[in-house]
Amino acid sequence: MKRYALAGNPNCGKTTLFNCLTGSTAHVGNWPGVTVDKREGTYKKGEDPISIVDLPGIYSLSPYTPEEVISRNYILDEKPDCVIDIVDVTNLERNLYLTTQIMEIDVPVVIALNMMDLMQKQGDTIDEKELEKRLGVPVVRISALKGEGLDELMRRAQEVSGQGRKGKTVLDECTLTHLIGDVRIALSGAGVENPLFHAVKLVECDEIEVQMHPTAFKMVEEFKGVFKDELFGADFEALVADARYKYITKHYSPLLVKKNKGLKHSKSDKADKILTHKWAGIPIFLVILFGIFHLTFSEDLLWLGSIFGFSTLEELGFSENFGTSLLACVYDGVIFSPGMILFNLMDLLTSTVFGWIVAGVEALGAADWAIGLIQDGILGGLGGVLSFVPQIVMLLLLLSILEDSGYMARVAFILDRIFRRFGVSGRAFIPMIMGFGCSIPAMVNTRTLADERERTLTIRTIPFFSCGAKLPILVGVAGAVAHITGLGDGSLISFSMYVVGMLLAVVSILLMRSTTQRGEVAPFIMELPPYHTPSGKGLMIHLWDKTKHYIEKVFTIILASTVLVWFLSNFGWNWQMVEIENSILASVGQLLQPVFTPLGFGSQLNSFGWVFVVAAATGLIAKEEVIATFGTLAAVFAGVLAPELSVEGATEVMKMVVGTGITWQGLVSFIIFNMTTIPCFAAVAAAKGEIQKGKFRWTVAFWVVASYTTSALAYTVLSWWWTAFIWVAVAIAVGFAIRLWNKKISKKA
Repeated sequence: MKRYALAGNPNCGKTTLFNCLTGSTAHVGNWPGVTVDKREGTYKKGEDPISIVDLPGIYSLSPYTPEEVISRNYILDEKPDCVIDIVDVTNLERNLYLTTQIMEIDVPVVIALNMMDLMQKQGDTIDEKELEKRLGVPVVRISALKGEGLDELMRRAQEVSGQGRKGKTVLDECTLTHLIGDVRIALSGAGVENPLFHAVKLVECDEIEVQMHPTAFKMVEEFKGVFKDELFGADFEALVADARYKYITKHYSPLLVKKNKGLKHSKSDKADKILTHKWAGIPIFLVILFGIFHLTFSEDLLWLGSIFGFSTLEELGFSENFGTSLLACVYDGVIFSPGMILFNLMDLLTSTVFGWIVAGVEALGAADWAIGLIQDGILGGLGGVLSFVPQIVMLLLLLSILEDSGYMARVAFILDRIFRRFGVSGRAFIPMIMGFGCSIPAMVNTRTLADERERTLTIRTIPFFSCGAKLPILVGVAGAVAHITGLGDGSLISFSMYVVGMLLAVVSILLMRSTTQRGEVAPFIMELPPYHTPSGKGLMIHLWDKTKHYIEKVFTIILASTVLVWFLSNFGWNWQMVEIENSILASVGQLLQPVFTPLGFGSQLNSFGWVFVVAAATGLIAKEEVIATFGTLAAVFAGVLAPELSVEGATEVMKMVVGTGITWQGLVSFIIFNMTTIPCFAAVAAAKGEIQKGKFRWTVAFWVVASYTTSALAYTVLSWWWTAFIWVAVAIAVGFAIRLWNKKISKKA
């Protein structure tokens, strides 16, 4: 099977093109570094299938970042049949810099001029035929976002993939041309493949090339000793870069004719004046984030029900039937938000279907334990988790729209101003914000960070950006808090919990940069892509990938865990069925319960308070397990604590509240602990693979201490406001101790 590699600058539309060609589930983002390792898919529209490899987004083939090394090594060592170089035509000059480097490698190349739709919208024109003539490789106009020109692109790639090609350079007019030629001849004589590319990089004093070809590098050193440029001195790398841009400006750039050559600001520029404003940028981001949560979680979309006290369907005289139940998913005294409508519909569907299943099992005359296993152990847990699937999908959809529109790149830019003060660049925010989707790819994405200390502290703070798996916890428990406190619905509380996670990340970064992870902040350079309408196909691919992953967990890990929880809550150590208070689960939970007393869900609760400890423990397997555990135990509780828990419509969490006597402060603490503690086992494994040896155990300890301390702080301050002064005093003492320690270290140094 032939292999084509996709190469290009960040934000050039490379991963979007990859998804269009392969139908793959690779994530489409709008910032540099979203594709850390190569992703591979298959193009099946031609006569023979073709393997498509999506390389990381890079600006050059110099070894400045891990992405550049990955791309460079793949093209040189793996020898793809063709390299499709995606060029953002709206940023032609900068994109062609990488093109001139790729062309120096002995590999077939096709140039894909992407974003032609945007260029035409701006009224600009380009002579791609003349550009093809001057480059000496095929040039094809495409729009990856709209799927235009892709068949022609693959046809041209197929044509050149079977042909050999020798590298060509644009450095013929450079003052170092003669030296490059001599080094190339020496490398060719030594049998080095791609001699032109290696010669140019060796003249640039590329550290990788110097180590690979020390003998040939002596020629460069000798020449450097007698050469000096008036502008760049003996900085050969700067000389080569200048020569590339001069050639591009002289021979390629004139082929792009811009309609507006003046300083007229584009719509993106005008929007950025507001969205990236020094003072307004962050408040606007928080307002947008709150809007997303309100659309997803609010029980009263327009607040009309709480303001005017609209009547429920029952008060309006609607009789109870299936049609009324459907209508109640949209309106029942309040106008539900889109997220809550989807939640209600899914809840109605699961409860109806599961009710049929239980009725069928009972009609078959199954034993009581079998009915209990199916109704409570399997369906109870699954129902509690499946109901949240639509809201998870909706939240991911809205966040994906922010990513693909180009806005998240702006968020990274404006947060760089704050993060840099605390010792980390805005580049670290990119994997952090990915944590809102899933912690695993977010941790893998830290490979784009060159500084090892920055990588470590970023991995440690990623779990504070709550992933999709934690949404059921937020929705379920926040709804109970809202019900108890009368704060409307759970959207405000859910939003507040996300803000708490981000604040904890900032505080953690400050502490680590002041203690164990000291170091200089790496520079952060980022190009802000123009705003554009997200690709519907790309969004759907991304959502399907996330939803499929979630549902797979529901019917594998979570299903097995709920059955285990049901068994442990119904059987004693003698392996006989017992009441829940005498079960194996109860004895283990009661043993651990005192540890969580400072967090509000420990010994201060009644004899059933251990359920919160057990739910948090099962959450280490998968965060969805927390609500699934509540769903399983709620059914058991209903039989023990009736009639309080048999109220129709009571959620699993509310049943836990009534059954244990937990306060709303304890519930808030419970949310924070589960949001910020050790992530699921899969994410822990990812962290172990990405972090340096010896630091992993300290990372796990950090998660435990950070979550425990933050939850204790929230519980005590919300319960007794005056304890805030104690926490402030402790914080001042810790800060003073760190300052003294740093002074002591500075003196030793």
